[in-house]
Amino acid sequence: MPNNIEGRGLTDREMVQLCLELEKGRSRSVSNSLLETSHQGLRDIYQHCFQTAADNQYTLFEMMAKKGWYQTNVASPAEMTKVLESMQNNLNPSSPE
Repeated sequence: MPNNIEGRGLTDREMVQLCLELEKGRSRSVSNSLLETSHQGLRDIYQHCFQTAADNQYTLFEMMAKKGWYQTNVASPAEMTKVLESMQNNLNPSSPE
């Protein structure tokens, strides 16, 4: 239900979109901290925070998608294979000959 009565405030869609963007930003920030932390206790905390932010982001995305506020294209099997091969090549590059 919109709350943008007479041009004041944000609509529900705008509020959820802002929350989604905040969670994406939090995920990136926490991920960077996690990657730069060597202390295992801090890594555990950052991993928990990252998982929470990622879960929140996905929940918001699902809600927006169900309402038709966030539409995505469905990948074809060929596109999925291409991405999989690219990721495998990046993770396991061939040795130079």
